[in-house]
Amino acid sequence: ENISAFSLNTTDCTQVVVPEEVFFTVAAAGILENLLILIAVVRNKKLHLPMYFFICSLAISDMLGSLYKTLENIFIILCKMGYLTRHGDFEKKLDDAMDSMFILSLLGSIFSLLAIAADRYITIFYALRYHNIMTLRRALVILAIIWAFCAGSSIAIALFSYEAATVIPFTVLFPLMMFFILCLYVHMFLLARSHAKKIASLPSSTVHHRTNMKGAITLTVFLGVFLCCWAPFVLHILLARFCPHNPYCACYMSIFHVNGTLIMCNAIINPMIFAFRSPELRSTFKKMFCCSR
Repeated sequence: ENISAFSLNTTDCTQVVVPEEVFFTVAAAGILENLLILIAVVRNKKLHLPMYFFICSLAISDMLGSLYKTLENIFIILCKMGYLTRHGDFEKKLDDAMDSMFILSLLGSIFSLLAIAADRYITIFYALRYHNIMTLRRALVILAIIWAFCAGSSIAIALFSYEAATVIPFTVLFPLMMFFILCLYVHMFLLARSHAKKIASLPSSTVHHRTNMKGAITLTVFLGVFLCCWAPFVLHILLARFCPHNPYCACYMSIFHVNGTLIMCNAIINPMIFAFRSPELRSTFKKMFCCSR
């Protein structure tokens, strides 16, 4: 808010405010949709696979992002009503906790996408050895390591967010991880193209190959949506830390609420992509809503 107030004095850009009703509606929809993903995977034993466990990890990250924005809005409303102060000890701890939740959501999403990309890579190019390489136990160990690392990092970053040495690695991690995932997908598609020519004479292999490539395309769409929804907010963090007094930076920071809304939209879009592109999830949703076997 201090940066936003300063930006109004240094730029002619008007502060863009998203109505609170929109915030709560989008956040509630994101939480509900991702909760349905978790329930569907738990109920359908056919979905008890490493791939869907990684998808559940991404769904939890999206839920945390929506929950963070919901709690932040409630906190701001209570401050405006006078029930909370802006500089009290309790409020400071509450603010740190919410910041940790936000960072945990971002890191969890990044590493979940990385795990999904790696799983898809193994599925395509090591199909015969996939079940030996990516066992269910190994997937759970990977997820445990990911969330332990993300939880520790989120607490450390939230406590020392005022240090440039903390902000820089956090913001640099985002483009580096996205670049790595992008390189993985480019490599995946280039190899898949050459493999497609070799197995064109094998009908069953071709069908299996097309199924895997369909999954790879789905995950590529996920990556694009993730970048569009999270990159503006990460850029806002960088500008707020390193050039808060620049009029151009202040003008960009005037759309802070819009960037926050994009994060919550990501939590809505992801389950929609899964629901429309995954036959198993569509079938599970139908059984859940129709209460039929």
